[in-house]
Amino acid sequence: MITASQVKELREKTGAGMMDCKKALTECDGDMAKAVDWLREKGISKAAKKEGRIAAEGLTRVATKGNTGILFEVNSETDFVAKNEQFLHLLDVIQNAILDTKAADVDAVLTTSTPEGTIADLITNATATIGEKITFRRVSVVEKADDEFFGSYMHMGGKISALAVLKGETNETVAKNIAMQVASMAPTYVSQSDIPGDVVEHERELQLQMMKADPKMAGKPEKVLQGILKGKVDKHFKDQCLLDQEFFLDPKMKVANFLKDNKVELVSFVRYQTGEGIEKREENFAEEVMSQIKG
Repeated sequence: MITASQVKELREKTGAGMMDCKKALTECDGDMAKAVDWLREKGISKAAKKEGRIAAEGLTRVATKGNTGILFEVNSETDFVAKNEQFLHLLDVIQNAILDTKAADVDAVLTTSTPEGTIADLITNATATIGEKITFRRVSVVEKADDEFFGSYMHMGGKISALAVLKGETNETVAKNIAMQVASMAPTYVSQSDIPGDVVEHERELQLQMMKADPKMAGKPEKVLQGILKGKVDKHFKDQCLLDQEFFLDPKMKVANFLKDNKVELVSFVRYQTGEGIEKREENFAEEVMSQIKG
C-alpha cells in the first residue's frame, strides 16, 4: 500500500508529478531509492539534487583554533529560535567547549563540562526557557598539519558552514573563496578518484539502462556507446566533485585551475547545512494560530 506521505516525499525529492511518483513507488514496491532511479530512467525526475532536502531549523557553526577546526549543528523547531540570544549564547559555549576539548562525537560533546554546567544541562535549560526542543545533532573535528591552512565560511549566520584544509602558499583570500565554493556549490567529493566504486557502478548501470531505452542509441557501434556512457557518468559526477566544479567567481575556470594558479592544493573539506536530511513535522499555520486563539 503506497501512502500519500510516500508520494509527497518522492515529489519533493524529484520534482516529478503526483501520478508519476505514485506509479514509480508502485513499480518499486515502495522502495524510495529505487523509485528515484525509476523516475530518472524514465526521464521524469526534474530535481535529483533535492534528495538531501532541508527540513529542520537551527544553526551550524564553523570555527578554528590553531591546528584544530570544528563544525557542529544545533537544531530547533522554528527559525525564530536561531535569532534568540540564549540560543546564540548556547552556541558560543558549545563552540568554545569543543575547541578546548576536541570532543569529536555527540555523546562526548553533551557530557563536556563548562562553567555553566554540562552541555546537556545547558541544552535542557534552553529547551525549558525558550519553549522549543533544542537538540545537538552532529560535530566534526578536523586536525591540520603545521604546513596546512584552514579556509572557513558561514552563510546567513550559520545556515550553511564550510571548512576547507589547504596546502601550499598560505593565502587567506584563496582559503575563504574555496570555503565559499564548498558552501555555495555543495560538492560531495574532492575529485572523481574519491568516489566509491559501488557508487560509480550504480550510476553507470543507471545510465546504461537509460541509453538502452533511447532510440537514438540504436545501431551505434559498441566503442561509440562506451564513450557516450563514460561521458554521461563523468557529467553526472562533475558537479559533485569540487575540483571539477566551475569556480563561482569565474565560471570559465575550474576550481582545480584556480587552485593551481595560486599554488595551492585542496586536502579536504566539510560542509554542514542546517537540517539537511531531517524530516520536518508538517504544520498547518492557520490551524495553529486558531488553536492559540481558542486556547
